[in-house]
Amino acid sequence: MYEAMATVVGTVVTQPVKRDLSNGEQVLTFRMASNSRRLDFATGEWVDNGTLFLTVSCWRRLVGGVDASLRRGDPVLVYGQLRSHEYRTKDGVERRDLEMRATAVGPDLSRCTAQVSRRSETGGGPSALMRNTCVGSSAENRARVGEELGDSAATVASVPSGSAAPEPVDA
Repeated sequence: MYEAMATVVGTVVTQPVKRDLSNGEQVLTFRMASNSRRLDFATGEWVDNGTLFLTVSCWRRLVGGVDASLRRGDPVLVYGQLRSHEYRTKDGVERRDLEMRATAVGPDLSRCTAQVSRRSETGGGPSALMRNTCVGSSAENRARVGEELGDSAATVASVPSGSAAPEPVDA
């Protein structure tokens, strides 16, 4: 089976709900809407061209971040695997819903601002915020910070000035 990976830009339309499953895992779900717009060349105005609704499910580390960050009405970007879910209502009517198992969720910074609070790395080491703040101005500084953080000077020195070092991801 092929995976349909996609990025959807939209708005959270339901309050995110976190549930504990019987196997000990947690899942957080919310509905989002993505409005398609097009330019009407005759009038020169933007007009609505339909709305895509989908259910987003978040798992593992994503649960805590989304639960602490998103609320109904927030503009979001969601990346993940798209699936079609078919079901039957109480009245016997067959329905189809589009679902996305999210891999990444974030604010749409073209429609809002965000203040990032990074999680601490495991093992009591410096936080990713410290790493991203320190890596920057000079090659000597990047090498010094790399040694303090246990990274090789060559790896840290190769990070362009002003950019953030990538944060490791545990899936």
